[in-house]
Amino acid sequence: MDTLAILRSMLLIRAFEDALIKRPDHGFQLLSSGQEAVAVGVCAALHDGDQLLSSGRSIGPALARGLDPGIVMAELLGKAAGPCGGKAGRGHLAQPSAGFFGAHAVVAGNLTIAAGVALAMQLQGPSHIVACLFGDGACGAGALHETLNIAALWKLPLLLVCDNNQYSVSTRRSEALAPARLSDLAMPFGIPSATVDGMDVTAVYDAALAFAQRARSGEGPAFLECVSYRFASHSTATRETRSAAELKAARELCPIRRFAAQLEEQGGLTAGIRETLERDVDGQITEAMRFADSAAYPLASEALVDGV
Repeated sequence: MDTLAILRSMLLIRAFEDALIKRPDHGFQLLSSGQEAVAVGVCAALHDGDQLLSSGRSIGPALARGLDPGIVMAELLGKAAGPCGGKAGRGHLAQPSAGFFGAHAVVAGNLTIAAGVALAMQLQGPSHIVACLFGDGACGAGALHETLNIAALWKLPLLLVCDNNQYSVSTRRSEALAPARLSDLAMPFGIPSATVDGMDVTAVYDAALAFAQRARSGEGPAFLECVSYRFASHSTATRETRSAAELKAARELCPIRRFAAQLEEQGGLTAGIRETLERDVDGQITEAMRFADSAAYPLASEALVDGV
């Protein structure tokens, strides 16, 4: 595990979203602040040629997968330079050539698609896998159980990752879903599963890597639940319903601060290295903003033309 690369990736996601949300034209967004460790930990376990699908909370996963921040920003701002020509936005952002098969704004809408992509991978031969990130809200959908069933039957190379931020908009997970652990949903299908601390990028990476290696070897799917906390409201258009005390307690678990402290304690991160990482990230964000602002909007004549 390249620890500095992982820290930099989490810093990039946080800085990207902070810069985006300061813009008056940021549009309707679902942010990943607080949940960076899940996307980064999972993506660190993936290889070139693997595919990642995400929910509509796609900014963190897309950047963690390695998409260029400039074209991601362009897509979010509706510019033609985005990977989908500015037509997909955050909800359907995709760049399969970079290993990001795409975001899906419909809750649980990515699950059955992920199974189809995994089947295609399986038919092409061993070595490549599919990871699918979804929220706890998707665990109440029948599509999850259908996907678990077919993935188990066909031993698909599929890693299902539930980024459980413990709220479906404003409904607590405990008030919407009966299982004590969401990973237990995989048990009836004989699919191995685990629940880890989603604020600990090392724990996410270790579990994702083990399951990815298993899928890569032809042993079939796995279900990984990562318990996380989002620091922002559900969306930029959603009123915050959590108390100030709850939010303060959640922010104390910041995955970036936690991982940085671990690296400092181990001697792998100095103040100088941290300063260099942050300066590099700031420069990359500045360039992403410049690129997106200078990009043109799509032509009206291309409105019905596929932009992927």
